[in-house]
Amino acid sequence: MKDFQAGTRAVIFDLDGVIADSEPLHQLGFRQLFEELGLDPGPTDDWHRFVGTSDRSVLIRLLDGREVGRSLDELLDRKAALFLDLLKEREPLFPEIPDLVPALAARYPLAVASGSLRTAIAGVLELRGLRRHFQFTVSVQDVAHGKPAPDLFLRAAELLGVAPQACVVLEDSVAGVTAARAAGMRVIGITNTTSRELLEAARADAVVTHYHHVRSLLLA
Repeated sequence: MKDFQAGTRAVIFDLDGVIADSEPLHQLGFRQLFEELGLDPGPTDDWHRFVGTSDRSVLIRLLDGREVGRSLDELLDRKAALFLDLLKEREPLFPEIPDLVPALAARYPLAVASGSLRTAIAGVLELRGLRRHFQFTVSVQDVAHGKPAPDLFLRAAELLGVAPQACVVLEDSVAGVTAARAAGMRVIGITNTTSRELLEAARADAVVTHYHHVRSLLLA
């Protein structure tokens, strides 16, 4: 396993599936949206295929060409509102995150780079006062291409003023690992939503099952 502390000058977090167990809430938000529209949302039970992709991409695939009389942006805004209501109700932070984030922030500058909308990122980071530990956040609205393209991570590194090769990314999805690798960054995959086998196949530099492993790699 690589020495992740050597040469590391910044840590970049994915959001959904890394900071918060929020993928089920995204899934439920889309189901609620389609119920309001009186439509079958399609195969949302097969949610793993959407992990790591943007809301816009998910919605386009779920609509599958169906016209609903409302613009894509209107539908995305409504889904975002439904998600934020669920977020406030359930506060789905992974239990180890409130201690891990400030510990890492004491040693490294931190950023979030997420395929979620700005409102979703802000909503998650409001929980337990996490926002103050992150110098920057980058959403899919801030770049030309979402994951698996490297744009989100490259923008985060640019804002941090750190070379990509000096950044370590925490990711839970194949698309995220692929994006981080394409950005020239080292990446720790955590098996919150994706199997070890798939994360290793995507060429994560390390794959862990618990947050204490992240702590040992970056802080021990």
